[in-house]
Amino acid sequence: MSAASVFPQLEALLPHVQKPIQYVGGELNSTVKDWDSCDVRWTLMYPDAYEVGLPNQGVMILYEVLNEREGVLAERTYSVWPDLEELMREHDVPQFTVDSHRPVGAFDVFGLSFSTELGYTNMLTALDLAGIPLESKDRTVDHPIVLAGGHAAFNPEPIADFIDCAVIGDGEQAVLEITEIIRAWKAEGRPGGRDEVLFRLSKTGGVYVPRFYDVEYLPDGRIGRVVPNRSGVPWRVSKHTVMDLDEWPYPKQPLVPLAETVHERMSVEIFRGCTRGCRFCQAGMITRPVRERSITGIGEMVDKGLKATGFEEVGLLSLSSADHSEIGDIAKGLADRYTEDKIGLSLPSTRVDAFNVDLANELTRNGRRSGLTFAPEGGSERMRKVINKMVSEEDLIRTVATAYGNGWRQVKLYFMCGLPTETDEDVLQIGDMAVNVIAKGREVSGQNDIRCTVSIGGFVPKPHTPFQWAPQLSAEETDARLKKLRDKIRGDKKYGRSIGFRYHDGKPGVVEGLLSRGDRRVGSVIRAVYESGGRFDGWREHFSYDLWMNCAGKTLPEYGVDVDWYTTRERTYEEVLPWDHLDSGLDKDWLWEDWQDALDETEVEDCRWTPCFDCGVCPQLDLDIQIGPTGKKLLPLSVVNK
Repeated sequence: MSAASVFPQLEALLPHVQKPIQYVGGELNSTVKDWDSCDVRWTLMYPDAYEVGLPNQGVMILYEVLNEREGVLAERTYSVWPDLEELMREHDVPQFTVDSHRPVGAFDVFGLSFSTELGYTNMLTALDLAGIPLESKDRTVDHPIVLAGGHAAFNPEPIADFIDCAVIGDGEQAVLEITEIIRAWKAEGRPGGRDEVLFRLSKTGGVYVPRFYDVEYLPDGRIGRVVPNRSGVPWRVSKHTVMDLDEWPYPKQPLVPLAETVHERMSVEIFRGCTRGCRFCQAGMITRPVRERSITGIGEMVDKGLKATGFEEVGLLSLSSADHSEIGDIAKGLADRYTEDKIGLSLPSTRVDAFNVDLANELTRNGRRSGLTFAPEGGSERMRKVINKMVSEEDLIRTVATAYGNGWRQVKLYFMCGLPTETDEDVLQIGDMAVNVIAKGREVSGQNDIRCTVSIGGFVPKPHTPFQWAPQLSAEETDARLKKLRDKIRGDKKYGRSIGFRYHDGKPGVVEGLLSRGDRRVGSVIRAVYESGGRFDGWREHFSYDLWMNCAGKTLPEYGVDVDWYTTRERTYEEVLPWDHLDSGLDKDWLWEDWQDALDETEVEDCRWTPCFDCGVCPQLDLDIQIGPTGKKLLPLSVVNK
């Protein structure tokens, strides 16, 4: 395929679409390298609209890591809205990169980062627009290698027919290793074609190539086993783990969007991994062990990033940012350093038991004092034991009392509905908790303008967690339970008006559940939804539950299974799970024991501060938890007097 820019054809279409600026490229800190001077060329995609995809840290990091390499280039592509898709099909304009508007089909590798399974139909749209056959078996040596990564890639089986390979875990070192294998294969004249380069990738033990594995099914629909179908292919594929984050201080030059995006800030990842052990949390389980970035490394990244971008807010990112062993010094040091510049700091969400008012004051010293967000997750004490979220109601009330007493007026509480063993009563206790929060806020502040927003999401069991065996609540049961809670809150004359109530209906969660624990047979559903017009399933206004259920109803009976079989069915210990051959480092027996502990309502401590619980990650992957304190202070910059 020609690598010439398609911008002349594209430009004529842009006056006819919404937000044309998202397609023009040229962002501050974007990179365009000479095509002919590079021998390995990547296009990277976060399969969603520009406004969601551009701020994605994973893509931004890999974009920079690859472009720093001699002879390697990386460009970005995002999902086009349906209005432009229609025009592109009409005028034969292929899926293009925003950096130099080259056709995606001209690159060596098409890498997609999935943080949610609801991006799968967008992947098929992009493949089709790029002129790449939807199924890997139909591609030739001249098509890009389609590679999946991100959290959803820890179970890539539902998209196994559409991707050539998947990488699980951290991408920084993995993409460089893959690049060198492709470079050597190309230099040799591409011997053995597509099959050979995929075999070389597979042999590393860190790249999963679905075509080299056969899935055998039992008569009742369960998987009998997953076996390599050629010698030299590993039985299990291991995840990648970057151990020294200070060696990978990316992004150094964060991209500054041209159009409005979901996050208007510069973000620095302050640590990776989490060992709190919340049983529902896939991100916490699959990113173990904890690896902290040093306080000095964080300081340097913030300094360089602000100079490179001009942003006025810094997000300190991780799964539980207040758990960094030096978070107090980080927040105070940054607030001191940027007092004159009025640079705001933010933590995405704060654990109730990690919150203190000194930290909160440092974070808001130079920025605006917005609401505080806490995530108790379970409405009752019993549910919080089941999910291992060790926060008592007393802890929460004490924390919000401190916040309201120190001038905050708004608190947001995040919960889940449909957790294992949950009853109506557990969910109704969310309303009691919200009332107690408002009452305490009025008491300590002496004000009546106290607000508490309750936000509820449906629980979806995820692979590589103790809840991977759990039954999922049906959409109807989820909606019925949430209606009872809504009626209870609205019926409270004294406090109801001070409580905001936001919830997602249960339908998207059922589709996410089908995709997250699905196997290769679910690929037929994804393809049918795509061919029937399914796009942007993560967007409420585009998502169609009926479309998914209709397509599942047409394709799954052929295999003797249905949506409930994948979602509301409880699994047994003996069952082979679709992702068992993908090694997240977690010992399956440990996950099963933790599932039994959940059913017994037994809590487990955080292994950062207690002896090891043998989850398997550290010895199996030859890793170790890495936490401070380093004893250093935020260096070396002093406050600038203007």
